[in-house]
Amino acid sequence: MQKGIVLVKNANYEPNFRMARSGVMLDTIIIGGGPAALAAAVYAARQKIKFIVISKDVGGQVAWSSDVENYLGFSSIVGIKLAGEFKKHVETNGVKVEMAEVVGIEKKGKQFIVKTPTKNYETKTVLITSGKKPRKLGVKGEEDYEKRGVAYCATCDGPVFSGMNVAVIGGGNSALDAALLLDKYAKKIYVVNLNNQLSGERMLLSKVKKSKKVHIYDNAITKEIKGDGKKVTSLSFEQNGKEFEIKVGGVFVEIGSVPSNSFDKLTKKNQWGEITIHTKNGISNQTSVTGMFAAGDVSSVPEKQVIVAAGEGVKAILGIFKYLNGLK
Repeated sequence: MQKGIVLVKNANYEPNFRMARSGVMLDTIIIGGGPAALAAAVYAARQKIKFIVISKDVGGQVAWSSDVENYLGFSSIVGIKLAGEFKKHVETNGVKVEMAEVVGIEKKGKQFIVKTPTKNYETKTVLITSGKKPRKLGVKGEEDYEKRGVAYCATCDGPVFSGMNVAVIGGGNSALDAALLLDKYAKKIYVVNLNNQLSGERMLLSKVKKSKKVHIYDNAITKEIKGDGKKVTSLSFEQNGKEFEIKVGGVFVEIGSVPSNSFDKLTKKNQWGEITIHTKNGISNQTSVTGMFAAGDVSSVPEKQVIVAAGEGVKAILGIFKYLNGLK
Protein backbone atom coordinates (compact mmCIF):
# COMPACT_ATOMS: atom_id res chain seq x y z
CA MET A 1 0.00 0.00 0.00
CA GLN A 2 1.07 3.59 -0.42
CA LYS A 3 2.85 5.10 2.55
CA GLY A 4 1.18 8.48 2.16
CA ILE A 5 1.34 11.66 0.15
CA VAL A 6 4.45 13.82 -0.02
CA LEU A 7 3.51 17.46 -0.38
CA VAL A 8 4.23 19.15 -3.69
CA LYS A 9 3.78 22.90 -3.46
CA ASN A 10 1.69 24.60 -6.12
CA ALA A 11 1.54 28.36 -6.25
CA ASN A 12 -2.12 28.29 -7.23
CA TYR A 13 -3.36 26.53 -4.10
CA GLU A 14 -2.88 26.87 -0.39
CA PRO A 15 -1.59 23.52 0.91
CA ASN A 16 -4.30 22.02 3.05
CA PHE A 17 -1.84 20.77 5.68
CA ARG A 18 -1.77 24.31 7.12
CA MET A 19 -5.34 23.72 8.21
CA ALA A 20 -4.57 20.40 9.90
CA ARG A 21 -4.11 21.55 13.44
CA SER A 22 -6.47 21.32 16.36
CA GLY A 23 -8.61 24.37 17.05
CA VAL A 24 -9.12 25.45 13.42
CA MET A 25 -12.72 25.29 12.20
CA LEU A 26 -12.63 23.49 8.86
CA ASP A 27 -15.20 23.65 6.09
CA THR A 28 -15.06 19.90 5.60
CA ILE A 29 -13.12 16.79 6.52
CA ILE A 30 -12.81 14.02 3.94
CA ILE A 31 -12.48 10.62 5.60
CA GLY A 32 -10.85 8.05 3.32
CA GLY A 33 -8.03 7.74 0.80
CA GLY A 34 -9.57 6.03 -2.23
CA PRO A 35 -10.84 7.42 -5.54
CA ALA A 36 -13.93 9.06 -4.02
CA ALA A 37 -11.86 10.83 -1.38
CA LEU A 38 -9.07 11.95 -3.68
CA ALA A 39 -11.39 13.15 -6.45
CA ALA A 40 -13.27 15.20 -3.85
CA ALA A 41 -9.96 16.53 -2.50
CA VAL A 42 -8.91 17.85 -5.92
CA TYR A 43 -12.15 19.82 -6.22
CA ALA A 44 -11.92 21.03 -2.62
CA ALA A 45 -8.37 22.29 -3.20
CA ARG A 46 -9.35 24.15 -6.35
CA GLN A 47 -12.29 25.74 -4.54
CA LYS A 48 -9.85 26.84 -1.80
CA ILE A 49 -12.04 25.75 1.10
CA LYS A 50 -10.53 24.80 4.45
CA PHE A 51 -10.31 21.01 4.53
CA ILE A 52 -8.20 18.01 5.36
CA VAL A 53 -8.16 14.39 4.21
CA ILE A 54 -7.74 11.72 6.89
CA SER A 55 -6.94 8.11 5.99
CA LYS A 56 -4.84 5.16 7.12
CA ASP A 57 -3.65 4.60 3.55
CA VAL A 58 -3.85 6.06 0.06
CA GLY A 59 -5.40 4.40 -2.95
CA GLY A 60 -8.26 2.46 -1.39
CA GLN A 61 -9.34 -0.88 -2.82
CA VAL A 62 -7.98 0.01 -6.26
CA ALA A 63 -4.48 -0.45 -4.85
CA TRP A 64 -5.36 -4.11 -4.19
CA SER A 65 -6.42 -4.77 -7.78
CA SER A 66 -4.21 -6.41 -10.38
CA ASP A 67 -5.18 -5.05 -13.79
CA VAL A 68 -7.80 -2.31 -14.09
CA GLU A 69 -9.16 -2.28 -17.65
CA ASN A 70 -12.28 -0.15 -17.34
CA TYR A 71 -11.01 3.21 -16.06
CA LEU A 72 -11.27 5.95 -18.68
CA GLY A 73 -7.87 7.08 -19.95
CA PHE A 74 -6.13 3.76 -19.27
CA SER A 75 -6.84 0.75 -21.50
CA SER A 76 -5.08 -1.38 -18.88
CA ILE A 77 -3.21 -0.36 -15.74
CA VAL A 78 -2.09 -2.17 -12.61
CA GLY A 79 -4.17 -1.08 -9.61
CA ILE A 80 -1.24 0.16 -7.56
CA LYS A 81 -0.09 2.29 -10.51
CA LEU A 82 -3.55 3.80 -10.91
CA ALA A 83 -3.49 4.62 -7.21
CA GLY A 84 -0.13 6.27 -7.85
CA GLU A 85 -1.67 8.41 -10.58
CA PHE A 86 -4.38 9.49 -8.14
CA LYS A 87 -1.64 10.36 -5.67
CA LYS A 88 0.26 12.48 -8.18
CA HIS A 89 -2.87 14.37 -9.15
CA VAL A 90 -3.75 15.40 -5.61
CA GLU A 91 -0.13 16.34 -4.94
CA THR A 92 -0.19 18.88 -7.76
CA ASN A 93 -3.07 20.56 -5.95
CA GLY A 94 -1.17 20.86 -2.68
CA VAL A 95 -3.14 18.16 -0.88
CA LYS A 96 -1.57 16.22 1.96
CA VAL A 97 -3.29 13.26 3.59
CA GLU A 98 -3.26 13.10 7.37
CA MET A 99 -2.17 9.48 7.89
CA ALA A 100 -4.39 8.48 10.80
CA GLU A 101 -7.40 6.35 11.68
CA VAL A 102 -10.70 8.05 12.41
CA VAL A 103 -12.12 6.52 15.59
CA GLY A 104 -15.26 8.59 16.03
CA ILE A 105 -17.45 11.49 14.94
CA GLU A 106 -19.31 13.66 17.44
CA LYS A 107 -22.00 16.21 16.64
CA LYS A 108 -21.49 19.57 18.37
CA GLY A 109 -24.43 21.85 17.65
CA LYS A 110 -24.37 22.35 13.89
CA GLN A 111 -20.70 21.37 13.67
CA PHE A 112 -18.80 18.11 14.10
CA ILE A 113 -15.74 16.83 15.91
CA VAL A 114 -13.79 14.16 14.02
CA LYS A 115 -11.61 12.12 16.35
CA THR A 116 -8.33 10.30 15.74
CA PRO A 117 -6.15 8.62 18.39
CA THR A 118 -3.95 11.73 18.68
CA LYS A 119 -6.03 14.73 17.52
CA ASN A 120 -9.58 16.04 17.32
CA TYR A 121 -10.67 18.28 14.45
CA GLU A 122 -13.64 20.65 14.27
CA THR A 123 -15.51 20.99 11.00
CA LYS A 124 -18.73 22.35 9.51
CA THR A 125 -19.26 19.25 7.36
CA VAL A 126 -18.00 15.68 7.04
CA LEU A 127 -17.58 13.62 3.88
CA ILE A 128 -17.24 9.88 4.55
CA THR A 129 -15.51 8.07 1.69
CA SER A 130 -13.87 5.28 3.68
CA GLY A 131 -14.79 2.50 1.26
CA LYS A 132 -14.98 -1.13 2.24
CA LYS A 133 -12.80 -3.74 3.92
CA PRO A 134 -12.51 -7.48 3.24
CA ARG A 135 -15.25 -9.71 4.61
CA LYS A 136 -13.98 -12.38 6.98
CA LEU A 137 -14.75 -16.04 6.31
CA GLY A 138 -15.55 -16.89 9.94
CA VAL A 139 -14.18 -20.44 9.99
CA LYS A 140 -11.89 -22.20 12.42
CA GLY A 141 -8.24 -21.29 11.94
CA GLU A 142 -8.85 -18.05 10.05
CA GLU A 143 -7.91 -15.70 12.89
CA ASP A 144 -5.16 -18.03 14.17
CA TYR A 145 -3.32 -17.93 10.84
CA GLU A 146 -4.08 -14.39 9.68
CA LYS A 147 -0.82 -12.96 8.28
CA ARG A 148 0.68 -16.44 8.63
CA GLY A 149 -0.82 -17.81 5.45
CA VAL A 150 -4.32 -16.35 5.55
CA ALA A 151 -4.49 -13.21 3.41
CA TYR A 152 -7.09 -10.83 2.02
CA CYS A 153 -5.09 -9.05 -0.68
CA ALA A 154 -3.52 -11.03 -3.51
CA THR A 155 -1.91 -7.90 -4.92
CA CYS A 156 -0.20 -7.16 -1.61
CA ASP A 157 0.76 -10.69 -0.57
CA GLY A 158 0.81 -12.78 -3.76
CA PRO A 159 4.59 -12.72 -4.30
CA VAL A 160 5.13 -14.20 -0.82
CA PHE A 161 3.56 -17.47 -2.02
CA SER A 162 5.79 -17.94 -5.06
CA GLY A 163 6.06 -21.62 -6.04
CA MET A 164 3.47 -22.73 -3.47
CA ASN A 165 -0.01 -24.22 -3.70
CA VAL A 166 -2.66 -21.75 -2.58
CA ALA A 167 -6.43 -21.63 -2.19
CA VAL A 168 -8.74 -18.77 -3.15
CA ILE A 169 -12.07 -18.74 -1.32
CA GLY A 170 -14.84 -17.13 -3.35
CA GLY A 171 -16.40 -17.10 -6.79
CA GLY A 172 -16.97 -13.47 -7.77
CA ASN A 173 -14.84 -10.80 -9.39
CA SER A 174 -12.49 -10.40 -6.43
CA ALA A 175 -11.80 -14.15 -6.34
CA LEU A 176 -11.25 -14.33 -10.09
CA ASP A 177 -8.96 -11.31 -9.97
CA ALA A 178 -6.97 -12.91 -7.14
CA ALA A 179 -6.66 -16.22 -9.00
CA LEU A 180 -5.32 -14.48 -12.09
CA LEU A 181 -2.79 -12.51 -10.11
CA LEU A 182 -1.66 -15.60 -8.19
CA ASP A 183 -1.23 -17.41 -11.51
CA LYS A 184 1.98 -15.39 -11.87
CA TYR A 185 3.45 -16.74 -8.64
CA ALA A 186 1.80 -19.89 -7.28
CA LYS A 187 2.37 -23.48 -8.37
CA LYS A 188 -1.33 -24.37 -8.18
CA ILE A 189 -4.41 -22.31 -7.36
CA TYR A 190 -7.48 -24.01 -5.92
CA VAL A 191 -10.62 -21.87 -6.24
CA VAL A 192 -13.10 -22.99 -3.57
CA ASN A 193 -16.50 -21.62 -4.55
CA LEU A 194 -19.62 -21.90 -2.39
CA ASN A 195 -21.99 -21.57 -5.35
CA ASN A 196 -22.65 -23.98 -8.22
CA GLN A 197 -20.66 -21.89 -10.69
CA LEU A 198 -18.32 -18.93 -10.80
CA SER A 199 -19.80 -15.49 -11.32
CA GLY A 200 -18.20 -12.27 -12.42
CA GLU A 201 -17.14 -10.49 -15.58
CA ARG A 202 -16.96 -12.69 -18.67
CA MET A 203 -13.43 -11.62 -19.51
CA LEU A 204 -12.18 -12.61 -16.06
CA LEU A 205 -14.04 -15.93 -16.22
CA SER A 206 -12.52 -16.72 -19.59
CA LYS A 207 -8.99 -15.99 -18.39
CA VAL A 208 -9.40 -18.08 -15.23
CA LYS A 209 -10.79 -21.08 -17.09
CA LYS A 210 -7.90 -20.96 -19.57
CA SER A 211 -5.27 -21.13 -16.83
CA LYS A 212 -3.61 -24.53 -16.44
CA LYS A 213 -2.75 -23.72 -12.83
CA VAL A 214 -6.30 -23.07 -11.64
CA HIS A 215 -8.46 -25.90 -10.26
CA ILE A 216 -12.08 -25.06 -9.45
CA TYR A 217 -14.24 -26.64 -6.75
CA ASP A 218 -17.87 -25.51 -7.01
CA ASN A 219 -20.55 -26.19 -4.37
CA ALA A 220 -17.73 -26.24 -1.83
CA ILE A 221 -18.19 -25.17 1.79
CA THR A 222 -14.98 -24.19 3.57
CA LYS A 223 -14.76 -25.88 6.96
CA GLU A 224 -11.35 -25.16 8.46
CA ILE A 225 -7.96 -23.63 7.79
CA LYS A 226 -5.30 -25.84 9.32
CA GLY A 227 -1.68 -25.25 10.20
CA ASP A 228 1.30 -26.43 12.22
CA GLY A 229 1.11 -23.60 14.75
CA LYS A 230 3.35 -21.35 12.70
CA LYS A 231 1.88 -21.33 9.22
CA VAL A 232 -0.99 -22.64 7.08
CA THR A 233 -0.59 -26.21 5.85
CA SER A 234 -4.01 -27.21 4.48
CA LEU A 235 -7.64 -26.31 3.87
CA SER A 236 -10.62 -28.59 4.49
CA PHE A 237 -13.96 -28.21 2.73
CA GLU A 238 -17.15 -30.11 2.04
CA GLN A 239 -18.40 -30.72 -1.47
CA ASN A 240 -21.63 -32.57 -2.23
CA GLY A 241 -21.61 -34.19 1.20
CA LYS A 242 -17.99 -35.37 1.03
CA GLU A 243 -15.06 -34.00 3.04
CA PHE A 244 -11.87 -32.94 1.25
CA GLU A 245 -8.53 -31.58 2.42
CA ILE A 246 -6.01 -29.91 0.13
CA LYS A 247 -2.42 -29.11 0.99
CA VAL A 248 -1.80 -25.38 0.63
CA GLY A 249 0.61 -22.83 2.02
CA GLY A 250 -1.74 -19.91 1.64
CA VAL A 251 -5.44 -19.12 1.76
CA PHE A 252 -6.78 -15.97 0.11
CA VAL A 253 -10.23 -15.00 1.35
CA GLU A 254 -12.06 -13.23 -1.48
CA ILE A 255 -15.74 -13.28 -0.52
CA GLY A 256 -16.50 -9.63 -0.94
CA SER A 257 -16.31 -6.75 1.46
CA VAL A 258 -18.19 -4.84 4.13
CA PRO A 259 -18.45 -1.06 4.65
CA SER A 260 -15.56 0.44 6.57
CA ASN A 261 -17.60 2.80 8.75
CA SER A 262 -17.51 1.48 12.32
CA PHE A 263 -16.40 4.95 13.49
CA ASP A 264 -19.72 6.44 12.34
CA LYS A 265 -22.51 6.02 14.89
CA LEU A 266 -24.57 8.98 13.61
CA THR A 267 -25.89 8.21 10.14
CA LYS A 268 -28.53 5.71 9.05
CA LYS A 269 -27.38 2.53 7.31
CA ASN A 270 -29.15 0.10 4.99
CA GLN A 271 -29.38 -3.68 5.45
CA TRP A 272 -25.82 -4.08 4.15
CA GLY A 273 -24.39 -1.54 6.57
CA GLU A 274 -23.90 1.08 3.85
CA ILE A 275 -24.56 4.74 4.64
CA THR A 276 -27.81 5.73 2.96
CA ILE A 277 -27.58 8.84 0.80
CA HIS A 278 -30.09 11.03 -1.00
CA THR A 279 -30.43 14.29 -2.91
CA LYS A 280 -32.47 17.12 -1.43
CA ASN A 281 -32.84 20.73 -2.61
CA GLY A 282 -30.29 20.06 -5.33
CA ILE A 283 -27.65 18.94 -2.82
CA SER A 284 -26.50 15.38 -3.52
CA ASN A 285 -24.94 12.65 -1.39
CA GLN A 286 -26.57 13.82 1.84
CA THR A 287 -26.95 11.38 4.72
CA SER A 288 -29.61 11.25 7.42
CA VAL A 289 -27.58 13.79 9.42
CA THR A 290 -27.54 17.38 8.15
CA GLY A 291 -23.97 18.35 7.31
CA MET A 292 -22.76 14.79 6.84
CA PHE A 293 -22.20 13.41 3.35
CA ALA A 294 -21.02 10.06 1.97
CA ALA A 295 -19.67 8.81 -1.35
CA GLY A 296 -18.18 5.73 -2.96
CA ASP A 297 -18.41 2.13 -1.81
CA VAL A 298 -19.20 3.05 1.80
CA SER A 299 -22.46 4.60 0.61
CA SER A 300 -25.69 3.07 -0.67
CA VAL A 301 -24.94 3.86 -4.31
CA PRO A 302 -25.41 0.44 -5.95
CA GLU A 303 -22.62 0.56 -8.54
CA LYS A 304 -19.33 -0.35 -6.86
CA GLN A 305 -16.77 0.68 -9.47
CA VAL A 306 -13.60 2.79 -9.31
CA ILE A 307 -14.83 5.28 -11.88
CA VAL A 308 -18.23 5.54 -10.18
CA ALA A 309 -16.57 6.17 -6.80
CA ALA A 310 -14.52 9.02 -8.27
CA GLY A 311 -17.64 10.59 -9.78
CA GLU A 312 -19.58 10.17 -6.54
CA GLY A 313 -16.78 11.87 -4.64
CA VAL A 314 -17.05 14.86 -6.95
CA LYS A 315 -20.85 14.92 -6.63
CA ALA A 316 -20.53 14.90 -2.86
CA ILE A 317 -18.01 17.72 -2.65
CA LEU A 318 -20.10 19.83 -5.05
CA GLY A 319 -23.04 19.22 -2.74
CA ILE A 320 -20.91 20.34 0.19
CA PHE A 321 -20.01 23.56 -1.65
CA LYS A 322 -23.74 24.30 -2.05
CA TYR A 323 -24.40 23.44 1.58
CA LEU A 324 -21.60 25.71 2.82
CA ASN A 325 -22.84 28.58 0.65
CA GLY A 326 -26.23 28.17 2.29
CA LEU A 327 -24.65 28.67 5.72
CA LYS A 328 -23.32 32.11 4.81
